Amino acid sequence: MKKVGIILLLLISNLCLTAQTRMIVMSDIGGSDPDDTQSLVHLFVSLDQVELEGFISQHAWVPYGHGAIQLIHNMINSYEAVLPNLRVHSAAYPSAAYLRSIVKQGQSEAAMHGVGEGKDSEGSEWIIKIVDKDDPRPVWISAWSGLSTLAQALWKVSHTRTTAQIAAFVHKIRVYDVLGQDDAGAWIVKNFPNIIYIRNKNIYGWAPSDLWAKQNIQNVGPLGSVYPNRIWAIEGDSPSFMYCLNNGLNVPEHPDYGGWGGRFDTTRVANIRGMDWVKKNGLDEPQYDPYYMMPSAPEGVNAILRWKDDIYNDFAARMQWTVCPNFKNANHHPVVVLGKDKRKDVLLLNISAGQRVILSAAKSYDPDHNQLSFDWNYYKEPSTYKGDIQLNTSQHAVCSMIVPKNASNHTIHIILRLVDNGVPSLASYKRIILNVLPLSHP
Repeated sequence: MKKVGIILLLLISNLCLTAQTRMIVMSDIGGSDPDDTQSLVHLFVSLDQVELEGFISQHAWVPYGHGAIQLIHNMINSYEAVLPNLRVHSAAYPSAAYLRSIVKQGQSEAAMHGVGEGKDSEGSEWIIKIVDKDDPRPVWISAWSGLSTLAQALWKVSHTRTTAQIAAFVHKIRVYDVLGQDDAGAWIVKNFPNIIYIRNKNIYGWAPSDLWAKQNIQNVGPLGSVYPNRIWAIEGDSPSFMYCLNNGLNVPEHPDYGGWGGRFDTTRVANIRGMDWVKKNGLDEPQYDPYYMMPSAPEGVNAILRWKDDIYNDFAARMQWTVCPNFKNANHHPVVVLGKDKRKDVLLLNISAGQRVILSAAKSYDPDHNQLSFDWNYYKEPSTYKGDIQLNTSQHAVCSMIVPKNASNHTIHIILRLVDNGVPSLASYKRIILNVLPLSHP
């Protein structure tokens, strides 16, 4: 008789690390749409979960005048006013002085008009400096605008370095492009086809309502007071940085895994067009055909919508932190402890088909002593196994399952969503990936 193997969490290995992600934001803040200002407020209160190394004032498809740099610094002043309170709740928030030091001016001209010989900018030089750092982690470019400043950095590197040096530079860059707001993105992937480049055209629909924003953001302290009213869509750019947050769910290096910023297909697609008005800049994208980018996964904006309530509550709680100088008077995220491990790293388990798996999160806790709910889910979309999975969660803090015998040579993603009953209710995550080995024989 064949024995059924039992894998306990105390015996696991093969950890896939998800350390703080390095990120540079490129923003057309100060333009006609105030959504970048909204996204910046949201980013500020999330800065304990990402390593921001640059905030570059960058045109979209047309120049929009000057003054954006001062606007950014004014926003930092509002952040500075609430920073002492934020640090009561998380010591990882950076100083206002540091944020001011990483604000840079990008290209003086919009789109590819601003790229070429003699067109280096403070922003393009900063990108080169950050990517060149002696740090093996990649740098994510969060594009809330056009990408001509990144294009200029790549142009300069490609004209001043050896082939091997260029390849090494490009290898450290990742791009999350919101909608494609100029033709520079097409130029980048055409000339540097190995670059990791996501173009998300399924942004809208996840964001909260105007009423929710007024009640939970705009009416909350100095930082909330600079969160502007919507003109078109609220926070159209926020998924690009939410994708990089270290929350136990997101894995930026694996776009197909899915998380707060969406899920993406790693099979590149030809000629994903940007926004309709990109052609108005006189340099339309078809001139670069064929060019290839990573598109949104088939579920589109639903890949973000499935997490929307957690995103809203996280934002609302963090805004409360900005006005709360006492840790005991605010809600905080519960802590997932799987076995004895409370790190946010993805857990990769090598499991044989037909084997029984037991995952225990019984030692998880809430810093505010709130009650906890254990929500275990089979996340089918990123799993290569597409059959049904039966999870036994009757013990709540413990999840068990029998790995299907036909799951050999596939992966199975299990997500623990740990939720407290505080106000607002907050969620933390743990992703477990079962790498299913072929069925063993006696």
